Amino acid sequence: MSSPKVLFGFHAVGVRLKTAPQSIIEVYFEASRRDARMRQFLERAKEAGVRLIEADALRIAKLAGSHGHQGVAARVEEVKDTRTLDELLDDLEDEGVKAPLLLVLDGVTDPHNLGACLRVADGAGVHAVIAPKDHAAGINATVAKVASGAAETVPYFMVTNLARTLKELKERGIWIIGTSGDADKHLYQMDLTGPTALVLGAEGDGMRQLTRKTCDALVSIPMQGAVESLNVSVASGVCLYEALRQRLAAAVAIKA
Repeated sequence: MSSPKVLFGFHAVGVRLKTAPQSIIEVYFEASRRDARMRQFLERAKEAGVRLIEADALRIAKLAGSHGHQGVAARVEEVKDTRTLDELLDDLEDEGVKAPLLLVLDGVTDPHNLGACLRVADGAGVHAVIAPKDHAAGINATVAKVASGAAETVPYFMVTNLARTLKELKERGIWIIGTSGDADKHLYQMDLTGPTALVLGAEGDGMRQLTRKTCDALVSIPMQGAVESLNVSVASGVCLYEALRQRLAAAVAIKA
């Protein structure tokens, strides 16, 4: 059995309460905090039957490794989706998902950026996020806090060879679209309604050369001001919600 890990913040702990309360070992809460948000949280925790422990802010900060815990932390058993990426894609096909939407992050090492990307991915309905095992952030308490629960809901696959994984996605008919500031086409000229994997590199360095070469197409995000690029989580939001916008519009057109 894997060692327990710590989640902190209302969103991260709240999503675990909702999705897998049986995996929660205990919840620590700041006894001096008695506002409505804390009361509602404690009611949900009691309904879920989890063990509640009163603690002061300093003890919770030590447990969480951060002072941004909002007065809530939980020791939990890790809940893993044991499916491989191939198995997840097979399951999506069986469920009738004809146009999966994937987010690929190449070289995103900052846990705050990864957490924000996962949060955006969850909001946009992404089916999975993919990253290389080397030079990429893994899921930790900071990622879970920033992701506001999305680290619990969005499958995150760290693969040994990203270029090979992208080629395998292409064999499944998934269009690999990379983002680059020097691309001839911009995002809003691209059809994103089909099976799509959007590839974003780390801010500054961008995608690695082999990742770039593996893409079917490259697009840029139009920049109208003096700033040359966006933070990777912001860029992810722009790209993913453009894909969602197109898909929703296509669904409306079909119904009409």
